[in-house]
Amino acid sequence: MLHLLPDPILYLGFIVLVLLLLALDLGIFNRTPHVVKVSEALGWTVFWIALALGFNTFVYFVRGPVAATEFFAGYLLEQSLSVDNIFVIILILRYFKVAPQYHHKVLFWGIIGALVMRGSMIALGSALINSFHWVFYIFGAFLLFTGFRMGFASEDTQDLEENLVVKYARRFLRITDVYHQERFSIRKNGIRWFTPLFLVVVVVEFTDLIFAVDSIPAIFAVTNDTFIIFTSNVFAVMGLRSLFFAVAGVMGIFHYLKYGLSVILSLIGIKMIIHDWYVIPIDVALACIAIVLVISILASIVFPEKIDDSDSSDISA
Repeated sequence: MLHLLPDPILYLGFIVLVLLLLALDLGIFNRTPHVVKVSEALGWTVFWIALALGFNTFVYFVRGPVAATEFFAGYLLEQSLSVDNIFVIILILRYFKVAPQYHHKVLFWGIIGALVMRGSMIALGSALINSFHWVFYIFGAFLLFTGFRMGFASEDTQDLEENLVVKYARRFLRITDVYHQERFSIRKNGIRWFTPLFLVVVVVEFTDLIFAVDSIPAIFAVTNDTFIIFTSNVFAVMGLRSLFFAVAGVMGIFHYLKYGLSVILSLIGIKMIIHDWYVIPIDVALACIAIVLVISILASIVFPEKIDDSDSSDISA
């Protein structure tokens, strides 16, 4: 029976599936750099969501209905938190003036690094929680702080040249002044130089690391099953690229979403802090996440953000 499959077999099979999908993505479907249209992005977004739901069905037969519910809750949580990550990546690509046809390559290699980092952080988080029960309270308090910070964060655009990652990269690496198509490095006078495209990938990787510090503790409030945590994270990250291209043109519409994510992180933080006294059922947590997301999205549509005339005139100019 499927539920008797040992964890090593499940992990190995899943990793092989992910590597196969990545190879098909880079080697066949996106071998030639091109501008990804919204229709293409929406198609891939539907594909990744359908694939995640199909895997959710597999989890149902392998681990049972509780694990399947945990996977769905974890996937929904990580997918919603990744939207905020997408908005930041959009600003990074715009700031560095990356040509649209190279966006996919930046995101592809950024996601490769994200998978490695998140896998390592999940393993570390799981080991800490299993060894030190009080870490659960630290995670909960951190999520409360993160939710508060997200709700009241300034919308000002940061000058990325003042970013420590950019400063140290420019100090210790030879970086060219101009892009060289899709190349990450070139040889000039026998010396290896990195291109600005490589610098963009480094900044994107660091950005995902920051977001992972928020999202990884959050999913431990949903489940302690490392396999569920890992797989739901991977599916959310794998679908990040198509979701990026799908929402890039409408990033300003969902202006209330960050407040919804702020509430979700705060609620999850509370769930982790009180778990020794009261365990909130997973279906209740899932319902809360879905309701807050729906309310924040509907509020963004019903009450669109007002644009100052001075801002619009600057844009049109």
